[in-house]
Amino acid sequence: MDTEEQQRLFKRTIQEMRRGNLVLAVLALLHERKYGYELLKEMNTLGFGLTQDTLYPMLRRLDEQKLIDSEWVVETTRPRKYYCINRNGEVLLENLKSEWKNQMERLERVIK
Repeated sequence: MDTEEQQRLFKRTIQEMRRGNLVLAVLALLHERKYGYELLKEMNTLGFGLTQDTLYPMLRRLDEQKLIDSEWVVETTRPRKYYCINRNGEVLLENLKSEWKNQMERLERVIK
């Protein structure tokens, strides 16, 4: 396998790992009501490197799955859609956090 092929494989693997962590991160950050762009900026400040094309479909899906609540609020000149985790999302978040910790412990034992 040449270096270029290794790089492509590495990037794909990182994307898969990242995708699994994004739901956990989004739910955790929505403990306070935030509008989409505000959440996007916060996640990117934390190093997630997200785009609108990734975040907004995820927010719609989480809303459809009844894990977050959303509402349109008209502020100043344009409406903003605000999101906040609900009880269903909190239950899932706690389960995901627990599973994430378990997986990290198992990985630590393997990769030492």
